[in-house]
Amino acid sequence: MDFEFPFPADMLVPALVAVLVGVIGMLAYMSLKPPPAKICGSVNGPPIESPRVRLSDGRHLAYREVGVPREEARHKIVVVHGFNSSKDMNLPIDRELIDELKLYVLYYDRAGYGESDPHSPRSVKDEAYDIQELADRLGIGPKFYVIGVSMGGYPAWSCLKYIPHRLSGVALVVPFVHYWWPKFPRSLMQGAFMKLPLLDQWTFRLGYHAPWLIYRWMTQKLFTPLSIMSGDMTMFSRKDLDVLNNKSFSTNLRRDKVTQQGVYPSIHQDFITAYSRWGFGPLELENPFQNHEGSVHIWQGYEDKIIPYEVNRYIADKLPWIRYHEVPDGGHLFMYERDFCVRLIRSLVAAPLS
Repeated sequence: MDFEFPFPADMLVPALVAVLVGVIGMLAYMSLKPPPAKICGSVNGPPIESPRVRLSDGRHLAYREVGVPREEARHKIVVVHGFNSSKDMNLPIDRELIDELKLYVLYYDRAGYGESDPHSPRSVKDEAYDIQELADRLGIGPKFYVIGVSMGGYPAWSCLKYIPHRLSGVALVVPFVHYWWPKFPRSLMQGAFMKLPLLDQWTFRLGYHAPWLIYRWMTQKLFTPLSIMSGDMTMFSRKDLDVLNNKSFSTNLRRDKVTQQGVYPSIHQDFITAYSRWGFGPLELENPFQNHEGSVHIWQGYEDKIIPYEVNRYIADKLPWIRYHEVPDGGHLFMYERDFCVRLIRSLVAAPLS
């Protein structure tokens, strides 16, 4: 008995092509889709070793407290870590300064990092409300300071936009720059952008224009898409290298825990959120301290090769209520030098230098 195709022979090739295209499309989709996160405390997930608070949406944020007890503190500071970092970062705030100023310092893992639950999708706005709810769950009071370091700068900008009434002051330290912010001169942004390594430029473009490609782009093995993750020491200034060679800096961050829940829910989603369309830009913000009851600061290293000083200098020039501190020989890591950290803290809480 002869076998007959259920459709004419001249339709066979187009049908096979359609099937092949479908299979290729499915495989391409699977290659773009990140694996599920390994949630802390879940079966086969990392253990929970740090205190955590439960947020109203059911997620958990892990935190670490330093300084005097919160109920005794005169100044309460929330530190927002940067890209590929965690609450185990440690600014060199010594005990003498803590006791003198009665400082309470709160570090926390941002969503997806360390032991904090992932949050997909998340927005720039979510970052501010995570900080606010963390502060409320811990009962640190109606107002607090925020220090945003590097990529932690975009949550700090978010706080200025969405929860200014909760702020005692803000310090943006070598803060993240979004090259597609509104109301900035194109020549300024393009000039700063073109100073970056070529692969960094392409990675930032993808983060803004095609975030769905980030996982595949960041995990391919042909090249390292971000210079800061490549081990390229030319991205750091001479003083940065001194900081990196300091034993106290190299041991204060548990690298094994930063991305333990997966690289996508931590550093990739952080990157995607940072380069999303915020709905506002720094130049559209208003002074939250009209009565001089607090202050906003930008600290920028002139020799920083990761964050271009030109953009942050321009922001401070257009927003005169922001106090701009440019460190002539500072790179990206100058805040890990004790003397600069002391200056930063004292300027933020308006305590005179001793």
